[in-house]
Amino acid sequence: MRIGVPKETAAGEHRVALVPEVVGKLKAKGLDVVVQSGAGADALLTDAAFAEAGATISSDAGEIWGSDVVVTIAPPDPEQIRSLGSGSILIGFLAPLTSPATTRALADKHATAFAMEAIPRISRAQAMDALSSQSNVAGYRAALLGAEEMGRFYPMLMTAAGTIPPAKVLVLGVGVAGLQALATAKRLGARTTGYDVRPEVAEQVQSLGAQWLDLGVEASGEGGYARELTEQERASQQQALTDAIKGFDVVITTALVPGRPAPTLVTAEAVEGMKPGSVIVDLAGEAGGNCELTVPGETVVRYDVKIVSPLNLPAGMAEHSSQLFARNVLALLELFIGEDGALHMDFEDEIISGACIVRDGEIVNPGAKAAVEVPA
Repeated sequence: MRIGVPKETAAGEHRVALVPEVVGKLKAKGLDVVVQSGAGADALLTDAAFAEAGATISSDAGEIWGSDVVVTIAPPDPEQIRSLGSGSILIGFLAPLTSPATTRALADKHATAFAMEAIPRISRAQAMDALSSQSNVAGYRAALLGAEEMGRFYPMLMTAAGTIPPAKVLVLGVGVAGLQALATAKRLGARTTGYDVRPEVAEQVQSLGAQWLDLGVEASGEGGYARELTEQERASQQQALTDAIKGFDVVITTALVPGRPAPTLVTAEAVEGMKPGSVIVDLAGEAGGNCELTVPGETVVRYDVKIVSPLNLPAGMAEHSSQLFARNVLALLELFIGEDGALHMDFEDEIISGACIVRDGEIVNPGAKAAVEVPA
């Protein structure tokens, strides 16, 4: 069986789906790996490093996409999907809820596709949880961005010239990215506070030495995500947040609802009330943003507050992001591959069935199917 690793072509994408370390492990299982020339260059991984690990290097994109299994990071465009071989398997972030063109092209090609973001978030699948591994990177980078853009110290400084108080950092949405942002900001010396509509995560926030901001709104949902708030809950939450946000130097937002626009947590009124020179780092820009004044992908200044909306932060740490993603893919492949080196996919397994969005040309993921059926 041959596994193909193409060079990512999406704008701003610097990661690569497999790394030499994982290529070596796949080779040890008797699998062939072919890597497109230059695929790892932006992640500081040379063709020579892949070749040394046992991969074949090819400059022919058609050869890569004609492999039995193709592993990508960003959703491929329909033209690339048309290059898949008959009966091929595609693995990667495929955006089944927001990229119906990708799903439709996979179905038209009669391929089988597994979306890394659709892997069930259960204990047995933790090693395959690419959403978490990449969110860790995003949370870390967000805390650094907040420190860099604020123009003031994060830690308390006691000097002969007097004492500088620590910066106050608020993280809204404390999933994996939020918790990492809290931990990193704390290590940098900030006074940290976390908030989430899921009260059960308060203990995790406090375990990191952060304070818990209790606004009295609870919205635990399925699969570790927050449910969508009612109109009344949203109004109550936003007013309480508006009042609270004004006392913080840096606000990092991470709140997302899969397949839907990001909820607005930071209103224009809240921004106007913040201290001049404060910073908002909005990690939900790809879904519209959690701040009412966010411009996705740009840094803007409103009311003397800097609003930063980076897209695809993990791509900015391509070496380690690629390493983590590749290990996630390896853990998933180990479910597929038997001791004989052949594919043995058990669709009774909840991980395999949960991650599969297209099987032999049939769209089997309900969310992906609904997205495709929406009129263009």
